[in-house]
Amino acid sequence: MAASRPSWPVLTSPVRSVSDLAQRWLARLPLPMFRAAGAAFGLALWAFARRRRSIVERNLELCFPEAEPGQRARWARETFVSFGQSFVDRVWLWHGDPKLVEQRVALTGRVEQLEQGDAVLCFVPHFYGMDAGWTRLTHTIKRNWWTFYAPQRKPGMDRWIREGRQRYAAPRLVSRREGVRPLLKGLREGAALCLLPDMDLGARDSVFVEFFGQEAATVTSLPRLAKAAGVPVVPWICRLVPGGYQVEVMAAWTGYPSGDDLVDARFMNQQLEGYVRTMPGQYHWLHRRFKTRPDGAASLYRS
Repeated sequence: MAASRPSWPVLTSPVRSVSDLAQRWLARLPLPMFRAAGAAFGLALWAFARRRRSIVERNLELCFPEAEPGQRARWARETFVSFGQSFVDRVWLWHGDPKLVEQRVALTGRVEQLEQGDAVLCFVPHFYGMDAGWTRLTHTIKRNWWTFYAPQRKPGMDRWIREGRQRYAAPRLVSRREGVRPLLKGLREGAALCLLPDMDLGARDSVFVEFFGQEAATVTSLPRLAKAAGVPVVPWICRLVPGGYQVEVMAAWTGYPSGDDLVDARFMNQQLEGYVRTMPGQYHWLHRRFKTRPDGAASLYRS
């Protein structure tokens, strides 16, 4: 039987540009076409973005010294492929029929913790499926959603990402330039706040604790906000799978925060290590996780 052609999308919101209209049409294409295009994009980056490839390889070398070099090389390629596929998938996540989100992004785990309506702080690590997870959660669970947002340098890219992440439930995106005070206000108003505190943001407001055996500058915003607002911390992660994505909402951390920033940061990194070990090739190794060093320590990255 001949394959059916994608039909022209029904316009349910204003078309802002030719690019917007094109993405609505492209969003109707089958998922395997998106995954093939994303893999090609990721492999092109792996081949030509030599500096980023070097950072990924060094991160994996530092974090998985026990792994065979060939295994680390496969994880490095998978990192770029996962990045490319998750980037291209944003077309159907943000411009496609809402039913695609329900069909392709499975929601599993302790979802009821986010449905109750009480204020909650979500720990969301930088796995490449996080935009898909955010889209599914804001699409399905109608509540007051907040998250941190890093503005993009290019205005067109910034608008695309902001509008994509605000597609459902009218969430509040708090710019990093605004600081953490608005986040506390949101929690006190009953928001579900998604925080991504697993990157190296410098020594300010950070403590040095182990992450995969390396001293890593780790921000303490997660336990401080949880303590100040008196809310539970619920982790969720999202992984790429053959049929799309799978969101897993985990049980709230018990006894957290403890009141000791060092203890709480160490616990967060330990939990994150466990998540990363389940899918090493889908974590954001493109970032220099260990760029900030304790006083007197040499850089872990090659020039």
